[in-house]
Amino acid sequence: MNQINETIKHQLAHRTIREYKDEEIPEEIFQTLIEVARRTATSTGMQASSIIRVTDPHIKKQVAEVCNQEYVARAPELLIFIVDQHRNWNIAKEKDCFEESIRTMDQFFASFTDACIAAQNVVNAAESLGLGTVYLGSILNDPERICEILKLPELTFPALGLGLGYPNQDPQLKPRMDMKYRVFENEYVSFDSYLDELKNYDEEMNTYYDLRMANRRVDTFTDQVVKRLMSPLPKRQKILNAIRKQGFIFMLEE
Repeated sequence: MNQINETIKHQLAHRTIREYKDEEIPEEIFQTLIEVARRTATSTGMQASSIIRVTDPHIKKQVAEVCNQEYVARAPELLIFIVDQHRNWNIAKEKDCFEESIRTMDQFFASFTDACIAAQNVVNAAESLGLGTVYLGSILNDPERICEILKLPELTFPALGLGLGYPNQDPQLKPRMDMKYRVFENEYVSFDSYLDELKNYDEEMNTYYDLRMANRRVDTFTDQVVKRLMSPLPKRQKILNAIRKQGFIFMLEE
């Protein structure tokens, strides 16, 4: 029996789309995607994430500048998924509850996870409708600036961005490593030499063309790991400080 349905076919064919046709997403389709986000699982039912729909071209441009990716400003739809404990904090205050536990990392990560799961659900739905998507972790290049641009209040924080539209490119399916290096049974498994283990994957990656690189072959995966570690983004190293500025509290056991 074939276990691959149309939904799984779309998931297995997922590719990042950065260039879109000059065509708006019909509002009915957009609202369907928002309904998918609304029905997404949420930690303890608290629904502590929200979405900023960026429609103002000037604001899009500012977000693109933070991302250092000019194509972000051209996405027909730009969504920013955010941690949102602000709403529940105000609900609690109106009921004369001022528990500071809402500021804890437990609440922050519950909200952050909610935002990420909602984004993934939207991506699955969008791709099933013929849309292309691009995740934008690059909004965290300068989270404080994103908070300013979007006027995010206390107890909120940007989690990730998402661009959507009708694809105007057909990128190659990007190779992935064998799941034996990522799925383990009962306990974590380390390998004696990852360079030996991933040799075939490195060779496969070397045949992949990334459309962002003017049709040049990309480096091997293991080389990319090293390059990424050698080029940290300064403001990303201070993300915890930005989270604290938004009102969340870190408690370290003494």
